[in-house]
Amino acid sequence: MHQFLLYSSLFIALSAFFLCLYACARVGNFIKSTDGLDWSAIANITGDLATLKKTIQTLNNRMNGMHSPKVQEQELVMQLLKNQPKQHVNGEMKNVGG
Repeated sequence: MHQFLLYSSLFIALSAFFLCLYACARVGNFIKSTDGLDWSAIANITGDLATLKKTIQTLNNRMNGMHSPKVQEQELVMQLLKNQPKQHVNGEMKNVGG
């Protein structure tokens, strides 16, 4: 039992060490790739992307409004109300149904 604990802890420690080395290598690559970065250009790109996203959302909202099922449902309800049969009771006109 003690040997199992010894070997398992050794394996976990080695795997943690290699994962740490891998993470350090990735961070180093990231730092190298962003070394000569122009931050004003990134700010401009970010602003342009935000503007583009807002434009696309507005266009999608307009397109969704054109094909809205609510408009069709409202037209159907109005048509049903127009064509609903009416009934005369005591000289007064009453709607039949719900």
